[in-house]
Parts: sequence; C-alpha cells; structure tokens
Amino acid sequence: MAESIKTQLSKLRDKVDLVLALAGNPNVGKSTIFNRLTGMGVITANYPGMTVDINMAVTEFEDHKIGIIDLPGTYALGAISEDQLVARRGVLQSTPDAVIFILDANNLARNLYMLLQFMDLGLPIVVALNMEDEAEKRGVHTDSGQLSELLGVPVVPTVATRGTGLDSLVETAVEVGLHREAYPVIPFAYAEDIEARVRELASFMEENLVAMPYGLSSRALGILLLEGDPEFAQLLSDGRVAPNVLSKVGELAAAIQNTHGAQAPLVISRERHGIAGFLQAEVQKQVEDMKVPLGERLWALTTSSRTGIPILLLVLGGLFAILFLGGGALSTLMDKLWNTYMAGPLTRAIFYVFGNNIFAGALKWGLVNGIEAALSVAIPYVVVFYLLLAVLEDTGYLNTVAFLTDRIMHRFGLHGRAVIPLITSAGCSVPAIMGTRVLSTRRERVIASTLIVLVPCSARTAVIIGGVSKLVGWGWALLLYGIVFLLVAATGMALNHFMPGESTGLVMEMFPVRTPSPVAVLKKTWARFKDFIIVATPIMLGGSFLLGLLYESGWIYKLSAPMAPVVQWWLGLPAVAGLALIFAFLRKELALQLALVLAAVSAGGSLLSFMNKGQIFTFALVNTIYIPCAATLAVLWKELGGKQALLISASTILLALVLGGLAHLIRLF
Repeated sequence: MAESIKTQLSKLRDKVDLVLALAGNPNVGKSTIFNRLTGMGVITANYPGMTVDINMAVTEFEDHKIGIIDLPGTYALGAISEDQLVARRGVLQSTPDAVIFILDANNLARNLYMLLQFMDLGLPIVVALNMEDEAEKRGVHTDSGQLSELLGVPVVPTVATRGTGLDSLVETAVEVGLHREAYPVIPFAYAEDIEARVRELASFMEENLVAMPYGLSSRALGILLLEGDPEFAQLLSDGRVAPNVLSKVGELAAAIQNTHGAQAPLVISRERHGIAGFLQAEVQKQVEDMKVPLGERLWALTTSSRTGIPILLLVLGGLFAILFLGGGALSTLMDKLWNTYMAGPLTRAIFYVFGNNIFAGALKWGLVNGIEAALSVAIPYVVVFYLLLAVLEDTGYLNTVAFLTDRIMHRFGLHGRAVIPLITSAGCSVPAIMGTRVLSTRRERVIASTLIVLVPCSARTAVIIGGVSKLVGWGWALLLYGIVFLLVAATGMALNHFMPGESTGLVMEMFPVRTPSPVAVLKKTWARFKDFIIVATPIMLGGSFLLGLLYESGWIYKLSAPMAPVVQWWLGLPAVAGLALIFAFLRKELALQLALVLAAVSAGGSLLSFMNKGQIFTFALVNTIYIPCAATLAVLWKELGGKQALLISASTILLALVLGGLAHLIRLF
C-alpha cells in the first residue's frame, strides 16, 4: 500500500467528528458489530511489512460523522506477534476518542485480561458485553451494572448478530468521546509493592524524559517497560534520549523478582489474570439445574473422539452435494436465461455496430461467449461456495475442525489452528496466506503457505465442479479432490521432514456451536461475491476478448504450436488448450471459461465437442495444481520473499506436469 497506515488514520480523522476504535479477542463478534455499524463500506489498511489489516470506515450517528477503526482481534496487547503489535500501534496512533472493547459473556475472564491492558494504557473505554443471550441459555447471568461499577467504565449489553444494543453502544461511545473528562479511566491497582515500583519508575521518567512515546502516561509506559516490552525498550534504548531509564527499569524489575520469586512480566501477568478472575466471580452467577443448551450439546458431539470425525466427513459430503446440486441448478438456470434472452440480441448488435470483421468477432468472444462462460462456470459455484463458507464461519464450526485436526496437522509441521487458513484458502488463497500470521514461526508459515497454494480455491472448485463433475461425473470430481488431498498430505509431511525445526502447540478459544444470523451470512456472502465480481469480471471478459482476437486473426495456432510437445504430446490435450491454461494465471476459473469459449467458437458446441472426458479431467487436474494465480503469487512474494515464492510456484508447475502426464498415460492404457 502506497500510503502508510498512520497517514490514512490522519486522513480519516480529518473527515470525521469522532474516531471510535473496536477492540477485543478473536471470535467475540467484533467484525459483526463493525459490519452492522458501517454497512461494510470499509477501507483496508496494512502496516508496511506486515500482513495484518486494520479496517476503517465512516458512518453517521445522529448529528455526528464517526470514523470507526476495526483493530485486529487478539488475546493480548503486547508486541510478541504481528496481530498484537498492530492492534496496539493502531489504537495508539489513531488516538481514538473512545475505544469500544467487546467482551464475550461466555468467556469473560479470558476477555477481561486484554481489557485491563487497555485500561493500563489510560484509554477512554466503553465495554460491549456481547453474546449475553448465549450465556443466559447456558445458565450464566452477568450483572452488567455491577461490572460497570467495578471497572469504572460504561458497560452496554449487546447481541451483535441481531443488532440488539448497538444503538445504545454507539450513543454511549459518542457521549464518552465528546466528554472524556467526565469518564476518567482509573486502572486497577496491582499488589502494593508493584504499584510502588511503578510509581517510582514513573517519577524517574517524568524527570528524565522530555516526552512519553505515543503520548502515554508515565504509569502506562512504566508498566510496559517493567513487562519487558521490546518495542518500547527499543524506543528508549538511546541513552541520549532516555538517560539511565532502562537501567532503572532493570533495577526495579529485579526488586519485583526478589519479592515474588518470578520475573516481573510474569508477576504483572498473574496480577491481571487474578483481577480478571475476581471480576468474573463477582459479576457472573451460574443458574442451577439449567438444561444444557443445544449449542453445547452439538459442540460436545462435534469435538468427541468418537463422533467428531464422522460428523466432519458428513459435513464435507454435505458441502460437496450442496455445491454440486445447488451450483449446478443455478448454472443451468443462468445459462438458459442468458442464451434465451441476451446472447442472440447482443450478438446481432455487435455485428450491426462494428460490421463483420476481426474486432467484432473478438468482441463477441469477450461479451457473448465470455459472459456465458462466467454464468455457467464461475458465478453459480462461487456464490454457493461463499454462502457455505459464511455458514461454517458463523456457526464456529471452523474452530471445531481446528481442534479435530490438531494431531494430523502436527504431521505436517503445523498445529490445528493452521487448518483455519487452509480452509479459508478454499475460498481464496490470498487472505488465507495473509492469515498465516496466526502461526508463530517462519517455518510454519512457509509450510502452511505452500499447502494453501495446493488447496483448490473457489475458482478452481468452479472448474472441478462446473467441468469435471458436470461433464465427466461426480465420481471423477471426487477422485480429483482425492488426488489433491493426497498431494497436500505428502507435501506437508515432506516439508516437515526436510525443513529444520518443530511445530508449536495449539492455543485457541473454543465455544459452543452457534446459530448463524441469516442476515449476517447473506451480507458476508454478498461482500465476498461483490469483490469477486469487481476483480474477476474485467479479467474474464478481457481474457475472452484477447483469446478471440488471437483466434480471429489466426495467431492462436501460431502461439499454441510451440506448446504442442508439452500440452499435446505429454498431457494429451489440444494444443490451443495450453493458451487457456496460460491465461488462467490471471484467474484460475478463466481456464475453463476460455476452454468453453474455444469449444463454442471453434468446435461449434459444448466442451465435450472440444475435449473428451479424459482430457477434461487432465485439464482440470493440471489447472488445479500448477502455478498459483497472479494475486496469490504477489502475496506470496510479499509474505515470504521472492526466492520462496518462485520456488513454490516452480514446484507446483513440476507437480502439475508430472501428474497431468501420468493421467494421460493411464488413459492411453
């Protein structure tokens, strides 16, 4: 991104009356609240050299124009991982008028830990006590009034999926932002000796520092330094700027260790956990003899060693069936409507306006045949897949899958949480690779990114379902998926064996299965599908037009001739099909769309008149495995470096050619 996030935050503040920041742990409904407040009209910003995004949007409430910043979800506010560091920098650099911190009523103590860190920073805070409805179903009642009294900040109960309490939440946040002096944040006091050392350090820094970094209070900076925060220690490492400050920090940290028998960061962390546990015990009560909610019963079944895997297999089978049947029905309907009402008139209009020439012929390829291919291949299957993915995300089932697959993922040098970006890659590889930031080491990120590249994304799924399953048979589509699954498994085990290092353990939040909100699911589906249309449509139409221009001018055969030894002899495909595979570097579903266009124009019929069933299978297999699309290659380059990105891409080309050639040889015999 050309502009730094600091610049974008500054521009946002210039446009609005107030800036509110949304913060919280993962899976607390933060993104749902953000989307409901903003209508999803977002600007995505990214810290230079980092993979973590911050979303920003502008909305209106009563007479105020409000900028809302959605910070990355994380479990703490330190500097030990990119998401934590970006969340902290985002809130410090944006200097919000109020921070809306979202608590999950089902997991209060865990969520309160980071809230206490925000309070230590002295930021103006409004708490959204979310998912209270789910907690009540479990027999857990939270006294939000008492929680507000104990914390000293406003607490507003909300149910994000239904929008309950959000108006009151924003109203309270605006009130706090406009009258910050009336809502002072008074951090909880730690043990007396710790507070004494913090005060001593704060007083020392006030005497020796001209200004505090990010405008922090001396108490906030003192706690960060005693916790051993590397970013702030680095900022004060220049003795000319902060003479003897770090020496003083070391002296006081040693005093804390002598008193408590543990290092200062661990002591402070224990203090926060203790306060969080105290707060939960005070404000939450468990109602006796409550019936176990359906969500918890489903969670128990889906995570059980006996029933979890069979249920997972049933879910995967159901997803494939819905994708095959639903996408197929939608494909047939859209294809019929296009050919009945649009294809003929549009063809006649093109030749009427431009005459019967090469350009008009190419334009027909791009508009008539290109749109027809998109309607019959990409759009129906992609929209159904995005709908299914949104349901899986909003039910929380992806966390269950991570738990179930943890042992398997260790064989690949990963842990269960890595399965979430792998599943996300079934939608799109780009955010999945960026999502590998949840992994702790570069080794894990390289392994996960390599496997993500091999997992069929929604574009490649459209080719498999719309081409192989529809024209060759669903059994052959399952076989193709099986081949890819075995390839992913073999690649993961090989990388784990040959790359030095070991996988880390799984640490993540677990929660009951939730009932997804239809409105939220449809909004999420539409947002992804809209992005797909905006990005993919110009490429699909442009690719079809260019291929048509090559065909009408006769250049298609000249360009495909050099590829004949590989495409025709080794893979057993029509030589011109190689051009479709090359164009698919732009977008994977473009391969089948262009093959359909070639069939419609050159062979005068369906894809089966252009390639037989065995060739269609080989074509889809090669397209599924070989080189990632341009956008994926770009993000690989950014995340792992050029050498690693090229190495991964070259290996996929080799694998695709080997497996495609073997498929051709098997057909011959």
